[in-house]
Amino acid sequence: MAATYLSSDPSSKDRWIVIYPAYLNARRTVAQGRRVPKSKSVDNPTVYEIRDVCQSQGLEVGLEDKLYPKDSSKDALCKGRVRVQLKKSDGSPSNDKFINRKSLMLFLGEMIPKLKSRQTKSGQTDSSASQQSAAAKKKKGKKTKAK
Repeated sequence: MAATYLSSDPSSKDRWIVIYPAYLNARRTVAQGRRVPKSKSVDNPTVYEIRDVCQSQGLEVGLEDKLYPKDSSKDALCKGRVRVQLKKSDGSPSNDKFINRKSLMLFLGEMIPKLKSRQTKSGQTDSSASQQSAAAKKKKGKKTKAK
């Protein structure tokens, strides 16, 4: 039985598809809510990364401050969901690349790791780790001189 409060117009905001970050999270199992294969999933995606990739493809996007129902923790990383318009009011796809939600989620899994914010984070951690190890070596030398 169809809900009477939903609009029949595919372009109305309540008919847009919903994507939670848990759908794409590589750290989750299928039982915990992952909906893409492990090879196409991303390590802890955020709603902002999902939004950025969707907007770059010309899709209409809306962010909502909701929690994933299967998520027991109230982490800031897992918080939120993204609504994406896949169909125009006449029922045709708004972007020919994404005919359904599965094709969009697979694309997100491929593109989120390529985001500039993802690549700079990993570069910063490598350089900071090497700086910390160099500082630790210097401290060892100072301790021996003090004795």
